[in-house]
Amino acid sequence: MGFKLSEIEYVEAIVLSGYKTDVQVQVSIKLKKAIDVENLQVKLVSNLKGFNQIDKRWVDKYVEMWAIPDDITKLLKKYTGEIKPTIINPKDERRTFVNEFSKKNQDVLINWIKENKSLIVNDIIKGRGKFSAEWMLVALKIEQNAKWILKPINIVINHFGNGEVIITKQGNVKIGNITMQRKGGDGGRKTAQMLQFKINPAELFD
Repeated sequence: MGFKLSEIEYVEAIVLSGYKTDVQVQVSIKLKKAIDVENLQVKLVSNLKGFNQIDKRWVDKYVEMWAIPDDITKLLKKYTGEIKPTIINPKDERRTFVNEFSKKNQDVLINWIKENKSLIVNDIIKGRGKFSAEWMLVALKIEQNAKWILKPINIVINHFGNGEVIITKQGNVKIGNITMQRKGGDGGRKTAQMLQFKINPAELFD
């Protein structure tokens, strides 16, 4: 983080919940009567190819955040299953995959994501307000080894956000190195219809 260890009087870590920041670190500098505050997002991974959820909300919450127009909202709700499939013989009777949309609707959705890519990536990785993340700490714990890495959040955003917006073979959407998908699971509860974004934090070790 750029501090000189000899100038640090003490460090206090405060655990937060409900924000992009998981831990707020307060650093007291000797003689300066100053406290510097750094916001860390913490990701714990147990293997190099695991995926970690970075954001999950109902589509309507994203509509509020990103002013999503009605046509895109409807497509996203079809994708998550809030609106049931209207096509013949869907792959999953609970929802519609993106590659099951008409070519026109696929293009409409992908073009909207491309136009709003920077906003989307910043919000789902960094967040907004005083508890937005400034750093990402990734801790890898495996049987043979354990290591950690600390990266400024802008480097994290560039790494995961860079790249094309595409529809995957599975019918989900990739935004650079970020996967957008229906949450699923939850024993079939309604919360399975939420929209989520996932990354592999271990990529930051490369």
